Amino acid sequence: MKMGTRIFLTTLIAATPFAATAQEDVTVGFAIALSGFVAPYDDGPYKAAKLAIEEINAKGGLLGRKIVEVSADTASDPAQGATAATDVLSKNAELVMVTCDFDFGAPAALVAQSQDKIAFSSCAADAKFGVQGIGPNAYTMATATNHQGAILAEFAWKTLGKRNVYILNDLQVEYNKSLCSNFEKRWRELAGGEGVAGYDEYNAGNDTVIAAQVSRMKDAEAKSDVIMFCGAINGGSYIRQIRAAGIDLPMITGESMDGTYWLEAVPDLSTFYNLTYGSIHGDDPEPRVNEFVEAFTKAYGEAPVTGHALTGYSVIEAWALAVERAGTFETEAVRAQLDSFSEEDLLVGKTSFTSDLHISNARPMTIIEIEGGKASATGVFDAEKTPEITF
Repeated sequence: MKMGTRIFLTTLIAATPFAATAQEDVTVGFAIALSGFVAPYDDGPYKAAKLAIEEINAKGGLLGRKIVEVSADTASDPAQGATAATDVLSKNAELVMVTCDFDFGAPAALVAQSQDKIAFSSCAADAKFGVQGIGPNAYTMATATNHQGAILAEFAWKTLGKRNVYILNDLQVEYNKSLCSNFEKRWRELAGGEGVAGYDEYNAGNDTVIAAQVSRMKDAEAKSDVIMFCGAINGGSYIRQIRAAGIDLPMITGESMDGTYWLEAVPDLSTFYNLTYGSIHGDDPEPRVNEFVEAFTKAYGEAPVTGHALTGYSVIEAWALAVERAGTFETEAVRAQLDSFSEEDLLVGKTSFTSDLHISNARPMTIIEIEGGKASATGVFDAEKTPEITF
């Protein structure tokens, strides 16, 4: 696999052999959900990040130092995020990777910020994960929900030919709310005010049954031709409730519903489309993504759970590239290099940051179609117009 070589712009100098003492190593910390209901979102990024670390070490390390990793489990509890970050930082972590979500990853990132260390979420897609919501040391490898929402709106309008959407929004986390909001902004530009046949919401933290919402959706089914589902946690359960009511409209959704681990809830699901960073099914239009999936599968005995794995690999890619350019692990110098990223060709896609925006808001993404319970890539899609990021 050749992708690991992309991050090295100059020959790394192996100043010491791998028999070096512990203080000569450099530590990357993972304060993530290793257990609990958020774990499927962190599992792939964590394993992929370790693959990237192994590749760097095999080439002599970073600035001549071997990268070692330490981890601490947040147990899918935001309240434990700060404790997990404190744990890995006490072990001299220079970089802390946190959970793939703003709500669940921010507590750990705030601790890293307070200790003047770089914090990277693998894929928190709400733009608040950055300077404005956490601080200048916080970055995310996600594509912003502004662009994700626009891609889905244009896909439904142009590719699927749909004209009337019913929006169902889960209010549990910021990702869902921001995705639906930005989808609706772009959709109304395309379809006008009459193009939204209905809107409803629930909170997955409290509402395990959405019978009332499904009933209202059923009433609006005749004037709808597509459902925009902004859900994540236990999403399969809510999709099952919709399909069990006989609502067979095509459904589109964000990258929170990538993967097939939840399909047991709706085993024969069809006309379902989700956004992702890359197909985990070996059929992505980008060959290097398929190479990565093959290498991941070889290393761990199974494919990534979701396409979020690409973001974890690219967290290490990005940080290593910034460290190499800076010639030091010192936070201010590394941050300056990250802030100068302009369409850097990472595994996850073209990645740009500025001193004010630590998330990419212009990046094509893959769309997966599920038909008869089988998932496959339909292609890579982009948006012609993206809602502006505001705070």
